[in-house]
Amino acid sequence: MSIADNLAQVRQRIAEAARRAGRRPDEIALMAVTKTFPPEIIRHAYAAGARLFGENRVQEFAEKAPSLANLPGIEFHLIGHLQSNKAAKATQIFAGIDSVDSLHLAEKLNAAAAGKRLPILIEINVGGEDAKSGVAPDSPALEALLSGAPRLEHLEFRGLMSIPPFMEDPQAARPYFRRLRELRDQIASRKLPAISMSTISMGMSHDFEVAIEEGSTCVRVGTAIFGARPPK
Repeated sequence: MSIADNLAQVRQRIAEAARRAGRRPDEIALMAVTKTFPPEIIRHAYAAGARLFGENRVQEFAEKAPSLANLPGIEFHLIGHLQSNKAAKATQIFAGIDSVDSLHLAEKLNAAAAGKRLPILIEINVGGEDAKSGVAPDSPALEALLSGAPRLEHLEFRGLMSIPPFMEDPQAARPYFRRLRELRDQIASRKLPAISMSTISMGMSHDFEVAIEEGSTCVRVGTAIFGARPPK
């Protein structure tokens, strides 16, 4: 199947999952994850209607970006771990940073984003996995980010992102998705200054339908659109 066919199929699955949850399909954004794929593949997805893309590494995308700059309406977000020493470059080439995991990193991004507003998501390590980035739910690090938001005037705190532990059975990820939604709801209920909780980015190729049923507003889909990733 072509990328266009795969995109259409994923959109149909999103719509069906939304209806099962009593939601509107247009409440869920589809982010096409293009890490390791070359610009020509991204152009195929763009031609098929994709506009929101996710990349994992600053340097990799910096090499692709010049050849994609002439595509109107295209938007790239960083969804991989960001080292603070690459914050300045990230603010130059990405429309949003969806993997902020410390107040220190947020401060670096805020300093580098002077003159504009940079949308960000707070990454939550909802499974408590040592190998994954993100702040722990209800941790001092999360509270530091939330309380620091008002003085980070160049950042827009838009919500939460998470990658739960991988489960062969997508249903097994449901408690993690639910935990993130509950955390989002708890934070939103506090009505904190400079904090919006409009976005929950969760769900990938093998489990995005369950994530939608649990409240995801943005699913990050790579393999189901582009197939297996090319070898490094």
